[in-house]
Amino acid sequence: MKNTKTNNRLLHHSLADKKVIKKKKSVCRIPKLRSSLKPGVICIILAGRYAGKRVVFLKQLEDTIVVTGPFKINGVPLRRINPSYVIACSGVTIDVSSLDLSKFTKEYFSRSSKSKKRLKKDVTEENLFDEKKEKQLDSSRILDQKAVDDPIIDSIVKVPNLTKYLSSSFSLSKGDLPHLMKF
Repeated sequence: MKNTKTNNRLLHHSLADKKVIKKKKSVCRIPKLRSSLKPGVICIILAGRYAGKRVVFLKQLEDTIVVTGPFKINGVPLRRINPSYVIACSGVTIDVSSLDLSKFTKEYFSRSSKSKKRLKKDVTEENLFDEKKEKQLDSSRILDQKAVDDPIIDSIVKVPNLTKYLSSSFSLSKGDLPHLMKF
């Protein structure tokens, strides 16, 4: 005897009942900036070369933010950072409205195409173990850094102990609970 129940089920089963998987449309959107990040706010960098340093937030680019140390105070140059690696402090804000930050775009911070390309032809037996050449900074970059830092330093000096606060680095010691801290 054949099992008629299973045969009947198979006969009446439609192939069109399968789930149609739709492809998700990927749309590039500029990430929304946290409400705590506003121009002039002092932030703490969490990761990277300058981890633990306190910096001044200047503006948002497409996907990153522009911050500066100022360089004279804590050695952090004008650079862009992913906003997820920054904690905004709720204390003093610095007035950066007088600064002209229109020059600082994604193209300003991107490297030139020559430095990206490392051709294998250039490596020979003679220069394989040569010492690395130090990078030379453009004089325009140095002038841009000074133009941004000078007004910021003037406003920092007016607030007592803010220079010491920016020059000190942030770190956690044993027993510190960062999720309970107020920044």
